[in-house]
Amino acid sequence: MRLDTGLTRIAIPSKGRLQEASESLLSAAGIGYRRRDRALMARAKGLDLAVLFVRPDDIPILVAEGAADLGIVGRDLVTEHGCKKRVKELADLDFGHCRLAVAAREAAGITKVSQLKGRKVAASMVHSAESFFKRKRVPVQLVEVSGSVEIMVALGLADAIVDLVESGDTLRDNGLAVIETIAESQAILIAAKKPRDAKLLGVIQRRIEGVLTARQYTLLEYNVPRAKLKEAEKLTPGYNSPTISELEDPKWCAVKVMVPRKNSIEIIDQLEALGASAILETAIHNCRL
Repeated sequence: MRLDTGLTRIAIPSKGRLQEASESLLSAAGIGYRRRDRALMARAKGLDLAVLFVRPDDIPILVAEGAADLGIVGRDLVTEHGCKKRVKELADLDFGHCRLAVAAREAAGITKVSQLKGRKVAASMVHSAESFFKRKRVPVQLVEVSGSVEIMVALGLADAIVDLVESGDTLRDNGLAVIETIAESQAILIAAKKPRDAKLLGVIQRRIEGVLTARQYTLLEYNVPRAKLKEAEKLTPGYNSPTISELEDPKWCAVKVMVPRKNSIEIIDQLEALGASAILETAIHNCRL
């Protein structure tokens, strides 16, 4: 595929922990494409859009420099590459949650950052680590590494590490414990300050936001005695208000309403206790509010 200079571009990770979730998000947003073998780009179906498959570390730079109009990347990488003021953060994507943290060997008795003064610290994100220790006024010897940072303490290369932590299992496996969190991170949607096609960029942003909103809600439908409708509405007020329909029996009515997905089971229990029946829950794949 030849990349036209005027074609809008979105960069997504070609590998790593955010790749699969990024591709799933684009698919749910109706941004379909066919990637041939290990091609570095693909044309989106029905849109003047190219999808770029690049290293996660390169995405903030590509968007900041205008080589890509949009990007899906971890907030930690935007900070690490000094691009926070050079790109627009459009949305938190609610996946890839992790934290950049300082960790040390539990057996060494290091429980405070101040105890690392003058010691060696291995870091995968050396710029973020350097800024952190400067803010803390704790001078350390930073050693830039990539790959399995957790093993560097066991190898004797460092007394502590600065690395991304998800579950913390890998740290525990290596006898390490977090002593301080530097920053929380997750996948975000970023945009160039001067996109090629602002209108198309807005369409893509709204599509993605529609998927994100849909993932937070579920659709409930139920029948309820009209005498209990006001109580039911307190349980399910809806985004603006619920949809109420008449039933053949005037003593009953039907309700259709969006509720927070995380609370749906508890709400169903409460509706049943109230006297509601025929309660149905349906997944929402996309929406615009």
